Amino acid sequence: MKKVVLLGDSIRLIGYGTKVPELLGPDYTVWQPEDNCRFIAYLLRGIFDWSEEMAGADIIHWNSGEWDICNLFGDGPFTGENEYVSQCLRVADLLLARAKKVIFATTTPVRQGHPHGDNRVIQRYNALVVPKLVQKGVLINDLFQVVQQDINGNVREDDRIHLTDKGIALCAEATVKAIHQAEQEL
Repeated sequence: MKKVVLLGDSIRLIGYGTKVPELLGPDYTVWQPEDNCRFIAYLLRGIFDWSEEMAGADIIHWNSGEWDICNLFGDGPFTGENEYVSQCLRVADLLLARAKKVIFATTTPVRQGHPHGDNRVIQRYNALVVPKLVQKGVLINDLFQVVQQDINGNVREDDRIHLTDKGIALCAEATVKAIHQAEQEL
C-alpha cells in the first residue's frame, strides 16, 4: 500500500483533495491536513506540525500560491517573488527528505475580474519557481494549464478563485495522473 500526502491551500482542501482519495482507490493511504495551508510560509510551518502524519510517505503532492500572490491593498502580492521562490525551495528540501517523490502543483488561474488576483502574476510566480523545483527533482503537476483551458467552466463565478465541480474533477484527475507517474519512478 502506497502512502500519499496532499498539502495545499483551499484549491486542495475544498477542491481536488476531496476527490483524489476515491480516485486512487483502496491500494493507497491518503493523508491531508484538515487545515487550509494558506501561504507558503504557513505550509512550511505546518510541515513541523504534521511531521508525524506525514511519516512514511511515498509521495507528497503540494500546491501553494493563491494566498501569496493576493494583492489586497494594491501594493503588490503578500509574498514577494524572491521570498516565494526561496520558501518553495525550502519546502521542497524538507519534503524531499520525508518522501521518495515530491510533486508541486502550479498555482491555478483566477477568473477575469478577481479583485485581488492577477493571472499574469500567477504565471510569473509559476515560471520563477518551476524550473528551480525541477532542478531539485520535484515533479510538476501543471494545474494552471489544466484550469486555464476553460477558466469560466473550471473556476466559480461567485468568488472567481475556487474550482467548480468540473474544475475539481479535472484537477483531481490530473493529480492522480501525476501521482501514478511519480509512482513509476519509485
